[in-house]
Amino acid sequence: MSNDLTRVRYGKEEVDGINVFFRESGSPGRRAVVLLHGYPTSSHMYREVLAALGSDYYMIAPDYPGFGNSDFPDSHIYDYTFDNLAATIDKLLEKKNIMEFVIGMQDYGAPVGYRLATKYPDRVKGLIVMNGNAYEEGFHPENSAPVSDFWQDRTTKKEDVIVEQLMSLEGIKWQYTEGTRNPESINPDNWVLDYARMSRPGQKKVQLDLFYDYQNNVKLYPQWHAFLREHQPPTLVAWGANDPIFVRAGAEAYRRDLNEIEFHLFDSGHFVLEENAPQVIEKMRDFLKRIA
Repeated sequence: MSNDLTRVRYGKEEVDGINVFFRESGSPGRRAVVLLHGYPTSSHMYREVLAALGSDYYMIAPDYPGFGNSDFPDSHIYDYTFDNLAATIDKLLEKKNIMEFVIGMQDYGAPVGYRLATKYPDRVKGLIVMNGNAYEEGFHPENSAPVSDFWQDRTTKKEDVIVEQLMSLEGIKWQYTEGTRNPESINPDNWVLDYARMSRPGQKKVQLDLFYDYQNNVKLYPQWHAFLREHQPPTLVAWGANDPIFVRAGAEAYRRDLNEIEFHLFDSGHFVLEENAPQVIEKMRDFLKRIA
């Protein structure tokens, strides 16, 4: 058996009776980089990052409960809110003895990551933000309307709209391909895998609960901005500028609260790593070397 810790490894850790899956690479004795995934994907989105950076850092990318290869407890057993997702990841990091870390965040990773950052500001040594929104101007005014309408009045009709637009095979494919330079180059395994997981019995309610709870993230934006202004964490922004969900104004807004920021816009969509992984990885490598 190989003892090469730079290779990507896979494991599970039990947290409150839930098996939380994670991918990791690198030696646990090195600087930890916690990679938090978005919707509707999993730690799979960081596969190239893990393979590339394990030689110099300890990289770990968990799957939230209900996502990827983690357990999928019934919503009557596990409360699917962003507070609870963050609490689960917090306990996972504690079990893995990860006390100081850089947070990489994309999409849903931002509300999970900022909850950790505001709870443990002294533990967070830097932020890597990839289309992880934290500002109201970051929402696409038209494409975000079904979700914001849903927050005002949770009805079956509005739920059906979200399911069709964001949980269908075509809706998930759209999230991966819209705004990309070369849609035909995006690996279709992404949306096929995600759709298979979204099609499991009970997933509709789980994901709708999280979409509904997302409004509580917006309410926390002032608290997250205060964290950025007060603690000034070293921050790398690597953003797909053509994102149909979180627009580039959300990336630009980070400049308001951070005095020093490494800022890069890429001619791509929501999942910038799918089209620009080599370029983003090099920016990450330089950033992590600088703040180590």
